This record gives sequence, C-alpha cells and structure tokens, in this order.
Amino acid sequence: MAELVVSAVLPVLFENLTSTALKAIARYRGIDAEIKNLHRSLTQIQDVLADASRKEITSQSVKQWLNDLQHLAYEIDDVLDELATDAMEREFTPESEAISSKVRKLFPSCCSNFPKRTKMLDKLDSINAKLQKLLKEKSDLNLSVIEEPKPRNNENRRFQSSVVDESRIVGRQDEKEALVQQLMQADGPSQQNFGIVPIFGWVCISDDFDIFGRTKDIFNSMGGELNKELEDFNKLQETLRDFVRGKRFLLVLDDIWFENYTNWQNLVEPLCTCAPESKIVITTRKDQLLRKLGYNPLYKQLESLSYDDALSLFAQYALGVKKFDSHLSLKSHGEGIVKKCGRLPLALIALGTSLRTKEDEYSWKGVLESEIWNLPVEGEILPALRLSYHELSAPLKQVFAYCSLFPKDFLFDKEELILLWMAEGFLHHSTQSYSTEEWLGREYFDELLSRSFFQYAPNNESLFVMHDLINDLATYVAGEFFVRLDIEAKKDTKEEMLEKYHHMSFVREEYVTYKKFEAFNRAKSLRTFLATSVGVVNTWYTFNLSNKILVDLLSELPLLRVLSLSNFGINEVPESIGTLRHLRYLNLSKTGIIDLPENISNLYNLETLILFGCWSLAKLPNNFLKLKNLRHLDIRKTPCLDQMPLGIGELRSLQTLSKIIIGGKSGFEITKLKEFENLCGEVLIVDLDKVQNATDARVANFPQKKLSKLKVVWSDVWNDSRNEMLEKDVLNELKPRNDKLIKLEISSYGGLEFSKWVGDPLFVHLKHVSLSGCKRCTYLPPLAQLQSLEELFIEDLDGVEVVGVELLGTCRAFPSLEILSFKRMHGWDKWSISNGEDVFPCLKQLVIEDCPNLVEVTLENMRSLNVLKLENCDCGVLRRLVEVASSVTKLKIIDILALNDVVWRGVIDHLGAVEELSIWRCNIRYMWESKAVASKVLVNLRKLKVMSCDNLVDLGEKVYDEDSNLHISSLRTLSVGNCNNMERCSCPDSIENFSVDTCRSITSISLPTGAGGGLKSLEIWECKNLLEKEWGGQNNNNRSSMPMPLEYVSISEWPNLKSIINLKCLVHLTRLVIVHCEGLESLPDNEFPNLKSLKHLHITDCPRMDGCFPRGLWPPNLQTLVIGKLKKPISEWGSQNFPTSLVQLILYGGGEDGVSSCSQISNLLPSSLTSLKLYNFEKLESFSMGLQHLQSLTFVNCPNLHKLSHTQHLTNSIQHLTFDECPNMKDLPEQLLPSLLSLGIWDNCPNLKERCNKGGSYRPLVSHIPRIIII
Repeated sequence: MAELVVSAVLPVLFENLTSTALKAIARYRGIDAEIKNLHRSLTQIQDVLADASRKEITSQSVKQWLNDLQHLAYEIDDVLDELATDAMEREFTPESEAISSKVRKLFPSCCSNFPKRTKMLDKLDSINAKLQKLLKEKSDLNLSVIEEPKPRNNENRRFQSSVVDESRIVGRQDEKEALVQQLMQADGPSQQNFGIVPIFGWVCISDDFDIFGRTKDIFNSMGGELNKELEDFNKLQETLRDFVRGKRFLLVLDDIWFENYTNWQNLVEPLCTCAPESKIVITTRKDQLLRKLGYNPLYKQLESLSYDDALSLFAQYALGVKKFDSHLSLKSHGEGIVKKCGRLPLALIALGTSLRTKEDEYSWKGVLESEIWNLPVEGEILPALRLSYHELSAPLKQVFAYCSLFPKDFLFDKEELILLWMAEGFLHHSTQSYSTEEWLGREYFDELLSRSFFQYAPNNESLFVMHDLINDLATYVAGEFFVRLDIEAKKDTKEEMLEKYHHMSFVREEYVTYKKFEAFNRAKSLRTFLATSVGVVNTWYTFNLSNKILVDLLSELPLLRVLSLSNFGINEVPESIGTLRHLRYLNLSKTGIIDLPENISNLYNLETLILFGCWSLAKLPNNFLKLKNLRHLDIRKTPCLDQMPLGIGELRSLQTLSKIIIGGKSGFEITKLKEFENLCGEVLIVDLDKVQNATDARVANFPQKKLSKLKVVWSDVWNDSRNEMLEKDVLNELKPRNDKLIKLEISSYGGLEFSKWVGDPLFVHLKHVSLSGCKRCTYLPPLAQLQSLEELFIEDLDGVEVVGVELLGTCRAFPSLEILSFKRMHGWDKWSISNGEDVFPCLKQLVIEDCPNLVEVTLENMRSLNVLKLENCDCGVLRRLVEVASSVTKLKIIDILALNDVVWRGVIDHLGAVEELSIWRCNIRYMWESKAVASKVLVNLRKLKVMSCDNLVDLGEKVYDEDSNLHISSLRTLSVGNCNNMERCSCPDSIENFSVDTCRSITSISLPTGAGGGLKSLEIWECKNLLEKEWGGQNNNNRSSMPMPLEYVSISEWPNLKSIINLKCLVHLTRLVIVHCEGLESLPDNEFPNLKSLKHLHITDCPRMDGCFPRGLWPPNLQTLVIGKLKKPISEWGSQNFPTSLVQLILYGGGEDGVSSCSQISNLLPSSLTSLKLYNFEKLESFSMGLQHLQSLTFVNCPNLHKLSHTQHLTNSIQHLTFDECPNMKDLPEQLLPSLLSLGIWDNCPNLKERCNKGGSYRPLVSHIPRIIII
C-alpha cells in the first residue's frame, strides 16, 4: 500500500511547480532549469503509479520503489515549502514592500533579492539525480501506463445512518438468548443471578493494561465522580469499593488482552463488596485468562455469522437493502466476497461500505478476484480489511494512515484531527468544490466514519475511536513513514531507521524523559511530534516533560509541521520554537506558560495555535500581523489574558478566535470582526461596555457568522457611565445565526430588558442558556419555547422580582429542559406558574441558591425532578417544592435558618424517595422523632450528611425506642460534622460508613453492635469531650471477639481515649489511622500479626504511648507505615523486623529524638522500601544509604541537614527527590541526578534554590528532569 502518499501528494507538487509565483522565484534564483527537470521527471513517474499500485501487492521490489518515491516526495515538498517560506519572510523586510500582489498571492517575495546560486541548487540537483535513478528502476521493473475503466457511481443512494437502529441489527439472536440465560441462571462459575440492575458499566480494557486508568474507567462508567483525591490509587480503589458496596451491577469488560491473573485480581478486588447477584461479562480474543478463571473458552466462543445473516449484513452496507433481489447481477460476486470474509462482521461492514457507491459488476468482480486475498495474514489484519483500505481513494488512504499515530483506545476529536490533517498538507483541493480545507477534512472524516474505519466512542458521542483491528491496519499501511513510540519501544529498532520517519507520536506518561527521544536528534525529516493519551485524561491532570526535550531536541527537528505538547507542565516556551519555519500546528493547551516568545510571530506558515486552558497565560506576542496564515486561535479559559495582540485584526483567514477583548492597550475594535467572514465555533466577547455605538456592533455582522457557542460579557463595574439604551442596542446587533447556535451566555449586561432575539424559538438547536450579573434587568426573556433547551442558569439578576408568564409563556413550557438553576436573585419574591402540567416535563435538577426573599412558589407538579438543592431560601419554598416533587432522590439543604424541628417534621413526610440527604447550617435539633418514625418515612435513604447544625443534639429525639428492632434499614452512609451542641450520636445498625467530625460537645457515640452490624468505615475526628476511654473490636456493652466487617478506621484528637483493645477481631481492616490522641497509652501491637488485611497503618502524635511500642510486631502484609512522635524516641527503637511487603515509610521525628545521622535509623529501613519521607528530624546532619529499590526520598523540616551522600545502589534507583525547610542543604550528589524524574525544592532551602535555578551551578545537571518544582 506504499503508493498512499505519492498519489495524493503529486497533484499538489504539480500545482506548486507550475504556479506563477514559483516560476518567478526560480527565475530570479537561477534554478528554473532544475525546476523544469523536476516537473518533467515527476510527470513520467505519475503515469505509471496505477500500475505500480497494482503490482506492489505481490512485488517487494515495486513496493520498495514506491517507498523510495514516497520519501523523495516528502523531500520535494519540503524544498518547495522552504522556497515559499523564504518568500513570505522577505515580505516583511522593508525593501520588499513594493512587491507585486500577483507574486505575493502564493509566494509573496521580492525575488530579485534572492542570491542566484545557493544551497537550494545543490538540493534540487540531488533530488533530480534521485528521480533519474527511480526512472531507470521504473523501466527495470516494467512499470507501464495502464488505464482502468472508471466504475459507475450512484452517489444519491441512501445508506445506513450513524444512529443505531435495532431493526437493522443482523444475526446473533442465539448468542443473545444464551447470554441472557447465562446472566439469569444461578449455577455456573459465577454462582449469581441476573436481575434488574441500577448500575450499568462498559469499559474497554485492551492490550495497554494500566490498572490505575482502567479502575478509573470502571468507576466513571458506573456513575462515580472523579476528583483530585482519586489520583491516589489506593484511595481510588477504596472509593470504588465503597461505591459498589451492596449494589447489583452488570459490568462489561470489553476486549481484554492481558493474561496475568494477578492483574485480574487487582482489577476486580474493589468489586467484591457488591451485591451477590452482580455480573461481569468479559469479551476477549485471548483465552489464557479465562482458563485461569475456570472457564472453558470454547463454551462461550463467538462464532462467525451464519451464511444468510452474513450475506444480509453485507448487502445492507453495500446496497442499502437486506437482500440482493434488486441487484441479481451482483449476487454471485457478493456471495463470493462473504465466503472470503469468513462471515466476520467487521470485515463485511468494511468491504460493504467500500462498495456502496459502486453498482457495476467490474468493481465487485475486482474485489472478489483481488490478489490481496492470497497475501499472507499480517498479525491479525484480515485480508478483507486490507481490501477495504485498498478501495479508498489516495487522499483517504493518506489521512487514514496518519491515524496510525493514535494508540489503541485513543479517543480523538473530529475537528482536532482535521486540523492535524490540514497542517500536514493532506487537505489540498485544486477546485472550488469545497469552500475550505476544513470542509474537505470533514468530508474525509465522515467518509471514514461511514466506512467503519472510525466509530463513536462509547459513552461520549463527541469523541471517536478506532477498533483495535482497524488500528492494526493503520499501523500496517503506515509502513516506514509513521512511528508510534509505544510500539517502537517494544522493538529493537536501529537508530538509522529513525532517519526515515516523517511522523512520530508518543503516549503521555507522568514523567517523559529526554532519554526516550534522544535517538530522534537524527530524525531530521520528522514533520510530526504528537503527544497522545489512552482513554479519557482528567482535566486537572498534568504530565511532566523534560525541558531538555524542548530546548535540545526540538531545535534539531527543523521540518516540524505539527508540534503538540498539551497537558504537560511546561512553564516556559524556548525561543528555538520560533525557528521551526515549517510549523503549521502548535498545541500548548493546558500548560503552565505565562507568555510566548516574540519570535513565534516568525512562524509564517502557522495555521493553528491552541492555548486552551493556559490559566497563567497573560500575554501574546505583539507582532501577530505576520501570522497571515493563522486560521485557528484557541484562547478559551485564559483568564489572565486581558488584551488582544497587535495586528490580530488583520488576520482575515481566522476561523477560530475563541476570545475577543474589546479595547485594552491594543485598542481592538468590534468593527474588526467584519473582516473575519469565516469566524465559526465558540466565541467569547469581553468588555462590550467599551463599544461606543451600536453601529460598530452592526458592522461586525454577527448574523452571518456560523457560531455554535456565544458568550457576551460587559464590565461588572456598575456606575453612571453605563448607558442602558446603548447596551441594549449593542445586544440587538449581536444576534447570531439561529441555525447553528447551541450555547448562549450573557454576563453583566446593563440594559433594562433583553433583546427580543434572546429566547426566539427559531434558535432550534439552542441547548444551553446562561444569564448572569444582568443586575438592571427587571424581567426574564421568554425562553420557554426553545424546544431544544436542556440547561438554564440564571444568576445575579437582582432586579427581577417575579418569574412567571414572561419567562414561561402561555403554552407548553420548556419541553426539553433538564437542569434549572437560580442563584443570588436577591430581589426575587414570587415564582408563579399558571399552566401546571405543561411546565418542566423533563426537569431533573433544580437549584435555588441565595434567593432569601423568595416566599411564594405556585409550582404544581415536578414528577420528573431527581435532584433538588436549596440554599439560603425561605423554608416555605422548601415545603412547597418537596410537596410537588415526590420523585426527588437527592436533596441538599443549606443555610435555611428557619428550618426548625416543627417545620422539618412537615418536610420529612415527603422524602420517601430521597436516597441522599445533606443538611448544612440549619436549626434542626433532631433529624427524626424516633427510629420508628424514620423507618416509616425515610424508606429509601442511603446517605445522610449533617454539617454545621449547631442546634443538633442527636439524630433521634427518643434515645430508647419502643421497639428497638425498628431502624432505617436502607441507610448506609452517615456523616456528622461541626455540630457543636451535639451531645450524643446513636448510629443505626445498617450503617456501613460512619463519620463524626469536630463535634466538640459530643460525649457518647453508640456504634452498631458487634459482628451483627455492617460498619465498614469509621472516622472520629476532633471530638474532644467524648468520654469513652477504650475503643476496639467491640461496642460499649459488647466485648465480643467475633470478626467485624470494619475495613477503615481513622481516629484523631480524642484526648480521653486511653487504650485500643481487641484488634484481632478486625480481620478485614485494611487501613488504620490514629493521630493526635494525647491520652492514648496502650495499643495491642501483639495482635498486629493477626491483621493480615491491614496494608496502611498511621500512628503519630501520641506522646503517652506505651514505652514498649514499637517492638517489632507488625501486620504481615503492611505496605505503608506512617509513624512517629511517640513516647519512645526513634533513636531507641532498634530493629523492627518490618515485613517485606513494606514499600512506603514516613517517619516523624522531633527534637528529643537525637537522630543526627543515617546510621542511627538504618536498622529501621528495610530493603523493600520504594519511598521514604523524613519529617522534623531537627538534628539530622547527613544522610547516606544504599536501599536498592528506593525510588522516592523526601526531607521536610530538617534544618541541620547539609549532606546527602550516595551509594551505587541509590544512584541507580532514586527517581524522586524533595527538600522542604532544609536551609543548610547545599550539595547534591551529582551521580544521583541523571536518574531523577522529579526534583522538589520548597520553602526555606535558599542554597539549593540558588544552585538549581536558572544560571545556577546545578542547572545544567538538572535540566533533563521532567518535573522541577522550585518555590
């Protein structure tokens, strides 16, 4: 398939070679003869490409000839691009101002100033010599001119939509019934029953097994919410374990490749807390793991489709019908193709779509008789898939091969991929049939999607993915021109091979080192440097890239056209990037950069500059005028950027300008937007109060711009200079096209009323509206008839007093609205609705926050509402809403001070559907009158959180119920915090997760009794008046030694606690934390060896702890130990016999410890350690050791530490080194530095800061480290 680029590139080369501009350049530079020779030779080669394409299938010599030609095509294109770039560069020199516009059009230049003989002549001579060699080989290979008849196309026939239609599903009925039966039966290896399940998850595992990433995918697919805390793997697994506890689920683990049983155990261990009827469905092409799990893979092996089903599927994709009855002449060919595809669905779909516009027998016969069927199978690449690729046009082959840069399971965005294709020069069109290159790219993308080369990503229809087999196909056809480092790292590739690659990608890792790319300084022909990822990358996650890559490597890659470094912790862009003259695409999104080098303006070819999410970016280069080819500037989410760069108004090619700042130092005027005729996508316009008259806004011509998202912002400073009429007139002129807009936001608008177009039903695609800070508006716009509106946010509209018919209209209102939020509406006092049943039929979430004057609500029915949040509102609003919203499952109440026991008794009667209840800063004294009452009303409550309710005394008013067996059986999680008058807490028996935090008056906590309870997680923090003096594996009145289900215990600031007892019954305990318990004297460490599940132990700041502790008795599977500030000084601990499982040790010292050198604690440091942190060793002066597995070393508050020596073992293993509050630390072992991945120098380390900062003596030695933090 080696002709893929040549066939697509040659037309572009011919057009450039024959352009008037190039002819002028060639004549003035004295290279016109060489250019003519090049054109003549390429013409002779183009004539035989069709024959070469046919013969390369079976001839290795022809394939190599095409490879050599393809490399040469790249070289020719680079030379022509260099000429064009030279010409553009000279346009901006003073002597070239009088250049003719005709030459400037493609290659603007003052050609007479070019030297007659330069290195360019040598390059062209070399290229022509290579072409002559290829022409001679052409004759030797007997390549000739052939003419193939063109197939008859039927472009008007309708084909399958991308939307799944069950009526079009073919076959698999028996397999579906067998799967359902297997899920429903109790027998078999799973011993589980299938039922109606509340959670559904679908996760692709694939061959790049990352247990951390896959665990996040499982948690996310089941509905869990990821946050920064879950970047800790242990915390993530614990959260997943708690999330599925007691729940039934159906989880599909799709496309499993790994075969390691330990990986499987680690992956599914958190799921073991689920309900016994849960199911996990596995799909895989490798059976080793299934055998280890006790399954016979043959029993569940998915066979090919039946012949009839396969023929029907093929007809459906090739002809748009399920039978060949209307295409009998093609039936025999179709039958033969189905047989050769082995009745495999993916192969049938791919080949069917490749034939869908061809109804002639010649095309179908050509596919059936193709020699590709006879080629040996390459890995798992099916011949049918290779044929479907072979049927693509040359441009489609080119853009598809580019996708070989994507790792398996890579989720890609359509528009971003199109910009990459454009930057590589793949979207050339010589006619005007396509208005822009981007439009042509969308046509290419849609074609590949319709042919099943691309698929919609699961759970995210805005992203796309390639099937693993299609990814393998892309890698195969990409040949020696594209390289993916995650694949190449598995090979023994010779460095000289790197010189051939033109496009390279790599998967982001937490730490990306220079060593990984060191050999690429020889890849002088590299055009693409692309960072990718596997799966969904969390928006807050930052990867770390060695600065040496930016400074040393990129300057050695002069032909780069694509440079993507998004999501890396880059703080500074080197000047060398401004020398990459061929660069078209630069992506620095979500980095920490503050500005860009001024010489970025010298990137005359730059088409796309992405700075999205650069929160610290404060300035763009001044001379943007030079970037005449810039088409896309994405500066969304750059809050520090407060002015437009000079000259940006002259960049008339801009299609994306996501942030527009009116005025400022650059004096950008809104009238400049008139020149941006192709502006589309998302636009934010800031400081509209600086527009002097509405005519200027009219000149901008918004109705003609194809905007999908528009946010308009005026100043949030309110004074007499604001002109209400002017601002309304300006808003009138900002009306966008109604057939494109899907999101509208208006902020700090100063008019008395909104423009009539806001809420116009003709905006048929509008899904999101936000109105905020429009303080002078007295009425809301009529938004209720926006048929597609799903989300409505109204905030800080202080002038609105009544929400009623002006918003809702008189007919069916908000037919699609799912989320409605009102915040800080201080003047709002009445919400009146007259058309009851026809309002909010789909509303799922309602938020009313800080609307203290709202007292009248006449809503009648909100049966679809699931989530209700009320903050700082009248308690009457609460009462009314819970009465009309009986289906609410999640209720959050904050700062409703009038909510007392009397009111609450009336509210609680309507909470029968509530599953999650949060109450903050209210005046309730008791959550329920008795357990008996609660058990009859809160029948579905699973999670209760009560915070900062100072009047709360206890959960239940009656401590002793008439029937002690009555309880809230559904309640699983209970959290109480900052309830300073709470005296006691009686915890229901059903509780699994219980937390009491900062309840300073509490004296008694009643926990579930013994082994009969289900308590798995217990947190007691800062309850300083708690009277109990003992805690352990029993309740107050029950000293049972039966095993208890507790898995996590954390106790902090419980001064009356004297002893921990009876730990041996906590056989499931995995994490134990005891800190700041000043009165704690005894701990049964003799029972530690029985705690085989305990992996994390934290005991610090217990100064009265028994002087015998610690004495070398530890849980046998302990992995993390945090310990110190006990009665016995660390220097007296002696040998501790830590288990070999211990990998992380954190020691807290103190002034009394007397540890001055490493030798005094060396007996505490087992060889198994990978991480060591030393806190508060005030007398420690030097540190030296040789732990062979140690990877991370941290010193905090070691004021006398001045020397860190090493051994060979330490040098080879240490990767992370951190110093904080170490003022005397001056020197680092230089032998240790090469292996570092991160270096942290925090507060009060003046000597190290000076030496490691720019210009310091250590800077050259640490510049390679991917993550350097100096604060």
